[in-house]
Amino acid sequence: MNEADSLTEIFRGGLPHCLLIVFSLLLTCSPVMPSEFEVISMSKYDLNGQHYGSRVASISLEARSLYSWNTSRHCVLTRLTDLSIHDFDKLRQGAGGLILMLPSNILNLDPETKELITILEQSMLTHTAAVPIYFAPYNKDLEKIIDDITYTTTDSPGQNQTALAQLVVTVSANRYHINVGGGSIAANKNSKIPIIHGELIPNQLALKPTESVADGQKLPVILITANLKTFGIYNDYPVNADAAVLLVLMELFSKLHYTSSMAPKYRLRFLLSDAGVLLNFQGSKKWLEVDDNALQNVEFVLCLDTISESLSYTTDNALYMHVSKPPKDKTSISNFFKLLKSSAEKYSDGLAVEGVHKKINLADTKLAWEHERFSIKRYPSFTLSSVKSPRSPIRTTIFKNDESRLVEHTLNTTRIIAEALASFMYKVDSTSSIFEGQLAIKEENILPYFGVKSILHNNDVKDAFEKYLNNVKIIYDKPDARDPEFMFYNENEVKLNVYRVKPAIFDLFLTFVIGAYLLAVFLAIQYFPRFYDEVSKLTKEDPAGQPNGHSSERVRMKSH
Repeated sequence: MNEADSLTEIFRGGLPHCLLIVFSLLLTCSPVMPSEFEVISMSKYDLNGQHYGSRVASISLEARSLYSWNTSRHCVLTRLTDLSIHDFDKLRQGAGGLILMLPSNILNLDPETKELITILEQSMLTHTAAVPIYFAPYNKDLEKIIDDITYTTTDSPGQNQTALAQLVVTVSANRYHINVGGGSIAANKNSKIPIIHGELIPNQLALKPTESVADGQKLPVILITANLKTFGIYNDYPVNADAAVLLVLMELFSKLHYTSSMAPKYRLRFLLSDAGVLLNFQGSKKWLEVDDNALQNVEFVLCLDTISESLSYTTDNALYMHVSKPPKDKTSISNFFKLLKSSAEKYSDGLAVEGVHKKINLADTKLAWEHERFSIKRYPSFTLSSVKSPRSPIRTTIFKNDESRLVEHTLNTTRIIAEALASFMYKVDSTSSIFEGQLAIKEENILPYFGVKSILHNNDVKDAFEKYLNNVKIIYDKPDARDPEFMFYNENEVKLNVYRVKPAIFDLFLTFVIGAYLLAVFLAIQYFPRFYDEVSKLTKEDPAGQPNGHSSERVRMKSH
């Protein structure tokens, strides 16, 4: 009975402490409260039956670094600046997900890194991805997580050389679990591309007494086109310099057209549509199908494409005129090219104007430049651009450099184009300046148009067209229900949740520890009586045993 009471007292005092140890171990291996971050899904769209972007949205996988993932059960978390095209090609097919943290400031990157980013960006835009891809704005906490998973998987060989030390590092290392609830990806049946157009007809007062408004409609036409860049690798775009130049030209020439003494013998038409190079200039294609008669008396078509580089990593200072066929001497395009060169020499500091000839590849499903849409219809046309190659990644980048430099370059290019166009329309010498004084082009003219967005999202573009032009119309290019040429997909706002957990080997290690602990408790209970007897024997006095030293001394004293 005494032994049972002693056992009860032992566990009554020690068991709570044992349970605290077990609970502490369990809490150690349980996920920590998640860290939440903003993420942006990569753009998803279809074009001519080809899929771009990923059709998968949700992620619930272990986070791994760019250097340690190996299966589709891993989601790679890394910086955009650390990713190469070769890495991306492997990840888009084999990993379970990809999350890229954007740079904190693109201006701080060296030119080589900027170039690599834009090349990677173009590669991502032109390939199908089998895995969900998200972009996260720069965040210090997310950067620490990236450093943590990279450090624990790329430790230098000189450290932890013994197997035991490597095992300790593996067991004690932190792991992260990533969760992104993207939901289902569904095609947007209401996908459409808006195209807005209008024209400048000379003031009726500027016509001769023998001429009528109908005669004004017969004047030769100059069409100026541009595209609103509404998305890139994700659904955003920093600036729309091409649209800004078109809108400024529209504002400037409207002042001339409505002045009786300055009305030219030309009709100016303006065409602006959403999504250019990424959707193969669908807006221009649709407009030509709907309003082909509008170009019966066309002088030439001037297309604006990447008129200012939003992210420049080269020192080129040139304006290129791209044509599908070299213009013959004394034609409208040839004369305009000469005026453009003269205007650049006068109003710029070292800006070179060069002509680039590239034949149309009819076997290619994607066109290189927008003017090719018009050249196929045998309309004289060309594209003005600050890039020489149609494959330049600058055309589709969403990143930008110093905005003040961008505004200055756009302002200078607008002045050159406006003066050359005015010299052509008024048949004046290229040395004369038209846009001076009250007509001078200033930053205040450019800046309000830099941030214009899709025609679907606001009325800024529509208001500008209706303010300065006549016969303004908006048409929509919608995908065919049976065989759509293009298709957009619904984008849901999502959050990135990162949980800190222990690796799978830690669970195995913990299992052994808990098993050993339970075995020790079992053995202690099973053999406690025997252990108690042995301890009692050692501590109990034996009266019949051998006498100790004091007893023998008392015996000897009695014998005396």
